Amino acid sequence: MNKPLVGAFLAALLLGAGAAPAVAAGPVADTSGVSAETAPKAISAAPTATALKATALKDASAPTVKAVTFAGTVALSNCSGSVVRSPDSAPTDPALVLSNGHCLETGFPGPGEVLVDRPSTRTFTLLNASGSGVGTLRASKIAYGTMTDTDLSLYELTSTYEQIENTYGIRALELETAHPAAGTAITVASGYWKRTYSCDIDGFVHQLKEGRWTWKDSVRYTPECQTIGGTSGSPVIDDATGKVVAVNNTGNENGQRCTDNNPCEVDENGNVTVREGINYAQQTYNMVPCIGAGSKIDLDREGCGLPKP
Repeated sequence: MNKPLVGAFLAALLLGAGAAPAVAAGPVADTSGVSAETAPKAISAAPTATALKATALKDASAPTVKAVTFAGTVALSNCSGSVVRSPDSAPTDPALVLSNGHCLETGFPGPGEVLVDRPSTRTFTLLNASGSGVGTLRASKIAYGTMTDTDLSLYELTSTYEQIENTYGIRALELETAHPAAGTAITVASGYWKRTYSCDIDGFVHQLKEGRWTWKDSVRYTPECQTIGGTSGSPVIDDATGKVVAVNNTGNENGQRCTDNNPCEVDENGNVTVREGINYAQQTYNMVPCIGAGSKIDLDREGCGLPKP
């Protein structure tokens, strides 16, 4: 996994530094039992208000690429995340924060474990377009969390979408409702490091196995997205629509086969492929039908594709 980072020193760096360091701090204690990684070559620094990623065209017929910013992303104590909404969310609904299941403060959920409606007072630093922290959001509960079939967490906040927009001028990121396509230009926006990673969706993985966990229909990035520890939970944003299509979660660090921090791909016939240095995300379109009125997670709603307890 693009493992979470913990420790007071790293928290101080996040909250007090003007720019994130180029290298993650050395070995730190965390529930994954592994050290942080060195930052890769292809990383974009946080954009300024006048220096956002330029609009571009992949070719003459391609749609205009939107400038992806940090607005709506959040920094957790050990991971990244974003304030998200479904297309049907009302302004008065409690806002939701999306991150990874392995970023939960309760520790890694075991295989088959699903958390629903667990009390939480976790806080999140809300970022503006340039990556500056503008306020603190607080959870009222873990609305949903799992590492089975997918790797995601949803926190319900004490603030509504309307309150966040009125107070900070920031709108939640909208969740895409359809399966993304290979070749889609994407940006992974890390609120923890205040950095972005741009690449394309290379394809999809039938089963992605890492240690005790198995994830289904995972997104595989092209090699340019070299995400690191602390980018876990970052929204994966479609450059053309500005919508969230996945949540960043893992990568194969050193070529090992199906071990912690070295996921392997398993196809429909059981063939295993190891891609050293390639990173992955979990799709989010299948969770949109699970979000009901008042941001309530209802796993029995029609079309909901999330595992049940």
